[in-house]
Amino acid sequence: MSAAQTQLQAARDADAADYAPVDLTFAQNKFQQAQAAMTSRKYADAADLATEAQADAELATAKARLGDVRARIQTKTDENARLREAMEQAHPELSSRSQMPATLPAAAPTGDMPAPSASVLSAPMPGGDGGFQTVPQPATSTSAGNAQEGQP
Repeated sequence: MSAAQTQLQAARDADAADYAPVDLTFAQNKFQQAQAAMTSRKYADAADLATEAQADAELATAKARLGDVRARIQTKTDENARLREAMEQAHPELSSRSQMPATLPAAAPTGDMPAPSASVLSAPMPGGDGGFQTVPQPATSTSAGNAQEGQP
């Protein structure tokens, strides 16, 4: 019960009421049910409900932290856009020479790879079989069959 109560407080401290109100409500309701089960001396039910309350509170805490980080990222992105716009207005000659991307590219650009030269493609493979490897055929002699069965 104390672990669930501690996790509930951590969720409240992380502003789960703003960022994850549904999960926080679930956790609080489960905790209240766990307390009622303890009062009714249903200790197994109380333990299960307290565990569920703790899990819901952990989820609410994680969602609250994620929401907070996303809000901070959005604030920084907005501030960068405002600064970029102010810079372009103050120095229009800079914006025409080099364009700064508003966001980072998702992946490095990939260009077409040049094909290898024809001499590389047509060179024969070592071994003289035209580049093909052959698979060894199983032995068909009777001595090989007798050796496999353990007979001389």
